[in-house]
Amino acid sequence: YVDLESVVGTEMLSHRTEIKSSAPSRAQRIARTGDLFYQTVRPYQKNNYLFEKPDNNYVFSTGYAQMRPFVDGYFMLSLVQSERFIKVVLDNCTGTSYPAINSNNLAEIEVYAPSNKKEDNKIGTIFRNIDNLITLHQCKYNYLLRLKDCIFSIMVKTTWEQRKVGDYVDITTGKLDANAMKEDGKYDFYTSGIQKYKIDVSAFEGPAITIAGNGATVGYMHLADGKVNAYQRTYVLTDFQADRHFLFFEIGNKLPKKITQEARTGNIPYIVMDMLTNLQIVIPEKSEQEKIGQYIQQLDNLITLHQCKLKLLKQIKKSMEN
Repeated sequence: YVDLESVVGTEMLSHRTEIKSSAPSRAQRIARTGDLFYQTVRPYQKNNYLFEKPDNNYVFSTGYAQMRPFVDGYFMLSLVQSERFIKVVLDNCTGTSYPAINSNNLAEIEVYAPSNKKEDNKIGTIFRNIDNLITLHQCKYNYLLRLKDCIFSIMVKTTWEQRKVGDYVDITTGKLDANAMKEDGKYDFYTSGIQKYKIDVSAFEGPAITIAGNGATVGYMHLADGKVNAYQRTYVLTDFQADRHFLFFEIGNKLPKKITQEARTGNIPYIVMDMLTNLQIVIPEKSEQEKIGQYIQQLDNLITLHQCKLKLLKQIKKSMEN
């Protein structure tokens, strides 16, 4: 039995075994290979599943509309996952907290499809290949993130010294507000957001690390090089007495927990200077720092590469759907 929680995205993550006497009384619709099950309740979640298993022992919840496509199944799946289709479905839904569409209204929605069956087969194959590539790069990306999270715990030694961040860097803040940025400015301008902007005047010279001091992305860090400037709530770390890449990784490991424990919060969360200067980190000897820093930099470059590929593939798919 497959209920509405069993499908996430286009994957079936779980199901349960039932006997007839205990199964939901309305669960009567046996899946056939090639059937497409469309989530009719809260369809904006886009949890829809193309059933391609060889056996017919699966029964789906009545919360799904059961479609039996006359065209390529994967072409149909890509069609119902598109934002254009979802918008039309939502326009035909009833209810606010739990918008839903019935199967009859769903069947009346008009869509564009090739008149030539060979064409929709080819399009379906293209979408399948793109989704396989997206899944591959997503898995690699997730694996690299997990690797980065656990690698430091493997490398840490009991002989490493525990010190404060302020013992190894000078910490100051920017002086400007967000209005100072210039779209065609000469220097990088770091704010409390993730995005990097431009400005005409520099106040710092890298190598540096910037840390967002407030807002939704409080604690977000950048490696900054060359002449730069910073927003007044952005911390700038310079004059490193330890390897910068190692410090970037170690601060990035320890700071989120510190923020959770001690962040001064009002309407906007923010951190203060002593939270950074007194942040406890562990430091190996200089030669180890450099080797670990180089390794972490290479890992970060690989993570960024897969992130960019993943973003590009999703953009390609979205442009094809539209």
